[in-house]
Amino acid sequence: MRRGLIVSDIQMMDIEELSSAGHQALMEGRTEHALRHFKDALKAADQLQDSRVLQACSFNLGATYVEVGRPQKGLDFLQRAQPGPKADRLPDLQFNLALAHNALGQWQEAAAHFLQAAQLYRSQGDGGSEGNACMEMSHCYGKGQDWCLAAQGFLRAAGSYRVAAILDSAAIALKEAGNSMIQSHQFSCDDVINVLAECLSFKDNITEQRTLGSLGFRNDQAQCFHSLAFVGVQLGDVEEAVESFIHALQGFRDTENHLAQVQVCESLAKLYLRQRKPIKAVQLYKQALSALTHCQRLCQPTVHPSGPHPCRPCPQRSPIEQCVRNSDITHSPCSWANQQPDEQ
Repeated sequence: MRRGLIVSDIQMMDIEELSSAGHQALMEGRTEHALRHFKDALKAADQLQDSRVLQACSFNLGATYVEVGRPQKGLDFLQRAQPGPKADRLPDLQFNLALAHNALGQWQEAAAHFLQAAQLYRSQGDGGSEGNACMEMSHCYGKGQDWCLAAQGFLRAAGSYRVAAILDSAAIALKEAGNSMIQSHQFSCDDVINVLAECLSFKDNITEQRTLGSLGFRNDQAQCFHSLAFVGVQLGDVEEAVESFIHALQGFRDTENHLAQVQVCESLAKLYLRQRKPIKAVQLYKQALSALTHCQRLCQPTVHPSGPHPCRPCPQRSPIEQCVRNSDITHSPCSWANQQPDEQ
């Protein structure tokens, strides 16, 4: 009996070391090494015959498969990690199940798991993780063109980030909410304006606190003004729309987003024509042509074998870049056992 305890302790140490090595390899981008370590840990867990350790190792391997772009295999292992009915109470498991379904194009299933994860993170008081889950859930709704649910999810994300004092993320969530509200056609213009105005107030406060010079952040601010201008046009408030377009244009110039400059210049020129200001309209059309010429110059074919690269606005982060945190991807077998709710 005593010898059995010693053997199990040694096996457990091996599993911990393999899991730690896998996590380190994943952090360093050595994905094949990470997979090999997690596979070895799972084999050792099979010999140990401890269900909780086996579930933790299955989770680690499954989440890593999803991370490296093999979602179906990842989903298979993640489903093995579900400890019966208690799976619904493990937020990291729900989050990674959602990522797998999302990567497979199963947006409804993904949204359901992201919602479950968000609720569990909220019960733990983890506003940042709740916000991340809500953002991903809303993107899933957007892929299904359910813009009303997407808007509601982004608003919830903004509230979670606000509670967690992550103001830059709250501002991004509000911007996304405003855009979804516009596309849904189920919200009043006043509601959209209030959301986008709150978004801009967040960005102004953040700029004052940190003097952020991030191009991506400035580009988001310009996009908010662009959306506000669109709402102004819908309301028939041409003066307000013109002012918002001017702010948007300056922001896109600051970030050298030439394609967005073309769009704003053309929209602003049309408004000037409505105001019977042809000289200003002509100036804006010339600026649009200049920006388009610059954009086309950037898009000229190069010697790269992959061919020309299209000119496009500043890229947005992918869902995985935004929300997969290292602490979510892998778990120590011991910590997994501690995370699971005890039997009642």
